[in-house]
Amino acid sequence: MGAAMGIDGIPLAAWLGVVGLPLATLPAALSVANLRCFRRAPQAGVSPPVSVLVPARDEAQAIARLAAAVLASRGIELELVILDDDSRDATAAIVAALAAADPRVRLVRGRPLPDGWCGKQHACWQLAHAARHDLLLFLDADVTLTPDGVARAVAFLDERSVDLASGFPRQETSCLLDWLLLPLIHFVLLGYLPLALSRTDNRPGLAAGCGQLFITRRSSYDRSGGHALIRGSLHDGIKLPRAYRAAGLSTDIFDAGDIARCRMYARNTEVVRGLGKNATEGIASRATILPFTVLLVGGQILPAIALVLGLLGQWQGWPAWTIVVSLSAATCAWLPRVLEVIRFGQSPFSALAHPLAVVVFLVIQWTAFARRALGLRTSWRGRSLSPP
Repeated sequence: MGAAMGIDGIPLAAWLGVVGLPLATLPAALSVANLRCFRRAPQAGVSPPVSVLVPARDEAQAIARLAAAVLASRGIELELVILDDDSRDATAAIVAALAAADPRVRLVRGRPLPDGWCGKQHACWQLAHAARHDLLLFLDADVTLTPDGVARAVAFLDERSVDLASGFPRQETSCLLDWLLLPLIHFVLLGYLPLALSRTDNRPGLAAGCGQLFITRRSSYDRSGGHALIRGSLHDGIKLPRAYRAAGLSTDIFDAGDIARCRMYARNTEVVRGLGKNATEGIASRATILPFTVLLVGGQILPAIALVLGLLGQWQGWPAWTIVVSLSAATCAWLPRVLEVIRFGQSPFSALAHPLAVVVFLVIQWTAFARRALGLRTSWRGRSLSPP
């Protein structure tokens, strides 16, 4: 198969590497550049008080761990405000007990979800209005901070002098699909966003963020419209920074892997549903699904196929230059993942399975795209969801 003849007598498999090389070079080059400026938060200085705001729905297994970590914060005054969003488990009771034991903790009972609102955005909107301090740190309930995490997030916001900062925590994995797919968060972010340009060009299309950790000031939040402006969104990681930039405000991102960790999913089905839930406001949107499919198939899958076919056929019939090109394409395809293994401590075996991860990722994206085109709804945490 590897020797099947193609154009100009060159095996078809060889042309896969030729096609893939430029498409693999782009994310490789951007990853190298971005890793230089995707910095960790600086050490903390003196900080004003912070309101740590946590939306929680059915988070009984995680909420005590989050609270213990936040309350162990050093060098900063804070309040921890947790909104119970109509949980069906013991979330509210756990938070109430925490509030009785520590005056820094407050439980807010969420109001009924209005039409047109996503549950998380409505919860965060209520939390922002319940906060007592000017600095607002939004955290997902499955995030755990180090004792210096809150203070260093504030330090990054101050150092960069931006209106909204977002940190990308270290992703902890507990099942096959999150082990395979969650490292793609860093791969897509660093491989396709020109981070240096995004810091000088304030167009909303260059905004990025992670909904697990946002920090802002009340004045900036109010000026942007906050979560009310993205009330129907399922993907605040993208939509909130874009809303800020659309209002003329600045945003930035940082590597929070040393101050925060997150365990998003426990089962493979949750991974599929979770990634699919956000897909149509990201890569699976009408505007980006085809371009990203071309980029990912051409730059990440074709070089791997060319490499395997070449090795299996012992490069029979391949001109020397096509072997060099195919090896170069494969090197570029895997280079970002190798660098991310070194930088973020990701699994090297997950990186080795990178082409398979991209295939599964694209299947999830196209499935989400098809479901939206057919008008099908999905559900999350017991609620029926429909992307705007």
